[in-house]
Amino acid sequence: MHAYIKPLSKAFEKAADPIVAEGQKAYMKNHFPFFGMKTEIRRGITSAHFKTQGLLDENSLYTVIYELWSLPQREFQYAAVELLHFHRKIFSRETIGCIEYCLTNKSWWDTVDALNTLGAGIYFEKFPDRIKTITGRWNRSNDIWLNRSSLLFQLKYKSGTDLELLSKYIVRLSTSKEFFIRKAIGWVLREYAKTDPQWVQKFVIENQLSPLSKKEALKNIID
Repeated sequence: MHAYIKPLSKAFEKAADPIVAEGQKAYMKNHFPFFGMKTEIRRGITSAHFKTQGLLDENSLYTVIYELWSLPQREFQYAAVELLHFHRKIFSRETIGCIEYCLTNKSWWDTVDALNTLGAGIYFEKFPDRIKTITGRWNRSNDIWLNRSSLLFQLKYKSGTDLELLSKYIVRLSTSKEFFIRKAIGWVLREYAKTDPQWVQKFVIENQLSPLSKKEALKNIID
């Protein structure tokens, strides 16, 4: 185990609660084992660890993230996402390779959504020239988690959202039968409705969306 990870692993083991672990495992459809700890406890441990250990150089960062991703307990993957975000100021053009690896391995909504908010969204703000090439590939992929990411990377962009691109990506995925795609379409529209509810209403009226996507998109809009 990498020297950076050892004290974090020991802290997780010390805080582990088997009862909490069983509940978390069940909530994640038994896809992953857990140490078992409440979110605030886990984040307290990781935050203290990052501050104690300080910043890693870029190559070491990727090495640690890949190893965290390989470890069985899900808290290690959460720590990897938070570690990535902790190093957001040193993101380089190559960082997207690490982000995409994490998006497409041990994939489930918990890490995919966090990686978009704490990783991909920040990356593309820093390197906007890469948006269309990379997210266009994601949008056309056969991987539903990359599809979802092509929608969610703009989730927090508010008035900076590229509406032409978002519209194109939603329309391309609008016939998907996948729950996580339909949900993501509704979610990103609902979030943008906080910025421009009229645009969202008009988009929903003019495009063929699933009932789930429509319901989510219009959830917080008052006529």
